[in-house]
Amino acid sequence: MEQNDAPIEPGAMPEIQEEENMATLLEQEGFGIDFPKRGEIRDGIIASVSAGQILVSVGAKSEGVVAGKEFDLIPPEELEALEVGQKIPVYVINPEDKGGNLILSLTRAREAVSWKEAGELLKSKESFHSNIIGYNKGGLIVPMSGLRGFVPASQISLSRRANVTGDTPEQRWSDMVGDEVDVCVIEVDPERRRLILSERAASSETRESLKERVIAELTEGEVRTGRVTSLADFGAFVNISGADGLVHLSEIAWERIKHPSEILAVGQEVEVKIISIDRERKRIGLSIRQLQKDPMAQRLKEYEVGQLVEATITRLTKFGAFARLEENLEGLIHISEVSERRIEHPKEVLHEGDKVALRVIRVEPLNHRIGLSLRRVESMAFADKDWETLLGSEEAASEKETVEEAPAAEETVEEVPAAEEKAPEEIPVAEETVEEAPAEEETVEEAPAEEETVEEAPAEEEKAPEEIPAEEKTVEEAPAVEEEAPEEIPAEEETVEEAPAAEEEAAEETSEE
Repeated sequence: MEQNDAPIEPGAMPEIQEEENMATLLEQEGFGIDFPKRGEIRDGIIASVSAGQILVSVGAKSEGVVAGKEFDLIPPEELEALEVGQKIPVYVINPEDKGGNLILSLTRAREAVSWKEAGELLKSKESFHSNIIGYNKGGLIVPMSGLRGFVPASQISLSRRANVTGDTPEQRWSDMVGDEVDVCVIEVDPERRRLILSERAASSETRESLKERVIAELTEGEVRTGRVTSLADFGAFVNISGADGLVHLSEIAWERIKHPSEILAVGQEVEVKIISIDRERKRIGLSIRQLQKDPMAQRLKEYEVGQLVEATITRLTKFGAFARLEENLEGLIHISEVSERRIEHPKEVLHEGDKVALRVIRVEPLNHRIGLSLRRVESMAFADKDWETLLGSEEAASEKETVEEAPAAEETVEEVPAAEEKAPEEIPVAEETVEEAPAEEETVEEAPAEEETVEEAPAEEEKAPEEIPAEEKTVEEAPAVEEEAPEEIPAEEETVEEAPAAEEEAAEETSEE
């Protein structure tokens, strides 16, 4: 067997020992020092602070410099607080520039430390205290160790968000700037420079506890400003100070609507009135229409109990019939007020579309109700009321006629002379003469006397005109004269015609003798 091992030549061992001694020597001389590397963060000690630069000792028997742009990024208040000998973190931008200088950054170092702290807070889920320094369209800006954290609107606490009003970011968030806030870190991304914070996560207040607190503070009749959060067929939910209340469909508007979307929209800011609070069931009743004028109450004031009205039957139900009095105003005829006889359904007497006369028996302006009756239309209990209504309507009509006839007063005055001409035809004496004509003596010679009597009638007529001036005193009496004169004229004609008849009878009696 051959031996491959060659014998060690003399002098070889000393060379290996020299290399080991050299490495040891280099380490002893400092050549094994860990020099700063790009992107590394090191703790340094301020060696000097001068205008435009800061010298920082970072070990390795060298000093780095913070100058230029990195020096300008240091806030003035922090710059004034720096002192020689102070220990600060620095970020290695360039281990050696063209001039052989170690370029450092103070702001980048602090930012890197802050990102590290943010990562630790994300893991621990601990909260920290800060202030709100600004806002944008989506939420609030909160600083954290030199970083600008963002609190989205969805992560703002319920109590703070409940007081948010307005449509623009300024209206919503501007009043919160400067407020203290406790937040938690919920997302960290140094590369995208993304730091998301949450106030809700740091708050122990839950939605239920907030609602309990709000309900305890509310009082009935109070007016609050809220925001519509959702719409349903039966009403709208409005958030007031962090607690949702219900505005029933009937409390949204005075006019009748089929769905809340006809008037409201999600996100709309509205004023509401607290109308009910159920602290046991944690329910809040709200109203929008009670903050508006009630047009229906004013319309119902025009009706009074006992009044007769005309209406159109619109609906028939088991308990009665609805009748439309005017546009958007209906009254109820209860089944007991439909007929004197007992009926099972109003359709036995009434039909939709019928126009009927009804009696108002009840008016409730606050409840928007008006009760009507068909069977009491001819009731004697309201006779006095009907009589007063009739007289009132006649007086109104008379006043209207008086106003219309006033311009015709002059024409009435002109008609008075005509009445005067007809008045002389009134001959009451002539009438007596006719009655006395048969009683004359049976002589032919006395017949002419009757003619004389007839001829005396004009003398009577001549006296009549003297009395007419009394009629001229009142214009209204003139028509009465006109009406009476024509009725008496035929009597005068009969008198004139009967006078010759009396003469003939007298002549016949004379011949017989």
